[in-house]
Amino acid sequence: METLQRSRLAAGAYGVAHTPGAPHWPVTVLQIGDGNFLRAFVDWMIDSANGQGLMRAGIAIAQPLPQGIAPQLMAQDGLYTVLLRGIEGGQVVQQRRVVSSVRTALNPYDDWKGLKALACEPAVRFVVSNTTEAGIADLEEPFTPDACQQSFPAKVASLLHARYQALGGTGAPGLVFLPCELIEANGTNLRRVVLLHAKRWNLGADFIAWLKDSNHFLDTLVDRIVPGYPAAEAEKLCAEWGYQDRLIAAAEPFHIWVIQGPAALAEEFPLHKAGLNVVWTEDMRPYRTRKVRILNGAHTASVLAAYAAGLDTVQQMMEDAEVSAYLRRVMFQEIVPFVPLPEAERQAYAASIWERFANPFIRHELISIALNSVSKWKVRVLPTVKDYIAGRGETPEGLAFSLAALLWFYRGKMENGAYTGHRGSGSYPIRDDAPVLAAMAIAWEAGDPAAAAKRILADASLWGEDLTALPGLLTRVTAGLRVIAGQGMKAALRAVAG
Repeated sequence: METLQRSRLAAGAYGVAHTPGAPHWPVTVLQIGDGNFLRAFVDWMIDSANGQGLMRAGIAIAQPLPQGIAPQLMAQDGLYTVLLRGIEGGQVVQQRRVVSSVRTALNPYDDWKGLKALACEPAVRFVVSNTTEAGIADLEEPFTPDACQQSFPAKVASLLHARYQALGGTGAPGLVFLPCELIEANGTNLRRVVLLHAKRWNLGADFIAWLKDSNHFLDTLVDRIVPGYPAAEAEKLCAEWGYQDRLIAAAEPFHIWVIQGPAALAEEFPLHKAGLNVVWTEDMRPYRTRKVRILNGAHTASVLAAYAAGLDTVQQMMEDAEVSAYLRRVMFQEIVPFVPLPEAERQAYAASIWERFANPFIRHELISIALNSVSKWKVRVLPTVKDYIAGRGETPEGLAFSLAALLWFYRGKMENGAYTGHRGSGSYPIRDDAPVLAAMAIAWEAGDPAAAAKRILADASLWGEDLTALPGLLTRVTAGLRVIAGQGMKAALRAVAG
């Protein structure tokens, strides 16, 4: 079977949506990150806007790490397939597009000179990134202008300095940064760390002033589930399509990109005019609250109980009578009413989340979502618990039970150097920061649920405060743990769901 190639795509051989003419457009978007998410989210959006004549943006992709897919991407002429599958409005949706707007891809650890040259092109205007949540971090390192910096912010500082020098100093055209890392205030934090590098490296007051005044670091919020390469189906799909593609990126249809920035920049990057769910706003906090509390909060409130009940995926969770009934109660009775948005908007968003969770085309592993659940519960669930108490005068039963399920999931022991929990006759890894695992191990040493709950809830190092001070929370968590220990997770879920 032939490999995906531009000449055949342009001749219409594959019968698939794509953007003609893209190989000849200048690179205007520099992308730090080559993973499935950016390729099935940002690049897919840009390619869609290009295809409608709203943009003429070529994309250059740089690997964020020495290992990446740049060679494979170039072997396919920069082409790959985005396959969207899911449920929208109760109907199955399937769409396929070959993204053809990627002009080049490189490994900056092997070709730093090439990345610097791209960063110094006057036509380059936007920089998008996804270097994981840990990518925007202040890691001190020496300035190495002739070799690739190690951290992402250090790369940005070095590339901006090269652009400043190459294009006229204080008159050089600046760049617009659109980081997609899943941290709060991602653009603000990237700017802060880049400035720290510039100051440490003594790059000069004029450069620092240009960095501050001529470049935009915008806060963004992204949302799309992207499982990536569908390994189990790839051979069958490629046979149907008539070409070989080793970089297929499977994703759900749902997408939203919220960008906090001025309207003038939106006109330069008009994805919102291409029928895409891209929102430019002066205040993204309501959108972040909606996503964190409803989507992320519902995940965190349910997946640990579902896993302890013997389930492995979100789809199984949605198909299970006890778990789905519990989740429906938690989402629609305890979370949604306390999201600070108009009722119709929050209900519609919650309904869309329910459909997304039930997407039969996505295998979302519960054990993967369980990573770092203590910090996730603190950020995603605890604020709703507090709002519920303030509004109703009592602790929400379902969300309190989610904390009981979390404690039960974290009931483990050190085995072969790893903190391990047990489910039925099998075991599972419990992954979190070392201090969190140590606190859980100590609390569960005696095996007493009540004592463990009291110790863990009172540990302000885990939650930022003593949770036993919240009225009724410890009582409900302890009661939930006792039912789980005595009757099993399924029985406990039935009791809460009612």
